[in-house]
Amino acid sequence: MKVSERVALVTGGSRGIGKAIVVALASAGAKVAFVYQSNKDAADQLVAELTGKGHEVYAIQADASKKPEADAAIENVVAKWGRLDILVNNAGIIRDKLILAMTSEEWQQVIDTNLTSVFNFCQAAIRPMMGNRYGRIVNMSSVAADFSNPGQANYAASKAGIEGFSRCLATEYAKRGITVNCVAPGFIETDMTMAVVNAAGDKIKNSIPVKRLGRPEDISNAVMFLASEESSYITGQVLKVDGGLTLGGMS
Repeated sequence: MKVSERVALVTGGSRGIGKAIVVALASAGAKVAFVYQSNKDAADQLVAELTGKGHEVYAIQADASKKPEADAAIENVVAKWGRLDILVNNAGIIRDKLILAMTSEEWQQVIDTNLTSVFNFCQAAIRPMMGNRYGRIVNMSSVAADFSNPGQANYAASKAGIEGFSRCLATEYAKRGITVNCVAPGFIETDMTMAVVNAAGDKIKNSIPVKRLGRPEDISNAVMFLASEESSYITGQVLKVDGGLTLGGMS
């Protein structure tokens, strides 16, 4: 999968799935910037790990839900490396509660972090991509967009919004050499999902046809393909990476 010498930006890149994506892109020869919001120690550790192996990587502290900070992050990357070829929107949070207990703040936090951040970074990235007539945008959705659990109204809405947004963006910029796709993970072994997994015990694993939870690398492998030159005829699609979970629903 050809990404060598491409310039990439990954949001939410300091840990979990985002970290796996940063590592995969850098290991394949891309120049990679990643955005983190607050965990500077994790960001610094990742930069040290990858630069120590000879890769070009650097971290940008920003709140992805804030438009000026997203604009500045894109401008920073273009100023440093002269272009932007790949954007992976991975930043995301959960604030699970049944709807009657959910506060307006908890609703808005999830919508802003998960969905508005995608708008912010895509809008800022489109212009430099148009200038090069090349771009790969991969937005992180979730199987929750189609098969949601109780208590995830805000999360499911944000992920369904990402998929609709991505299809529209794919249509608008296909003629400019820019593809826009989504990856929709199932249950992946990350800090964000393990609380849910631990509470449900073996019930979740037993509902997955391959009988295991996903690893961050399972997602980064899918992202790598959609971010590569080889995926040029794929746009506006959602790739579910869930071990077959959604074949039988979420019940």
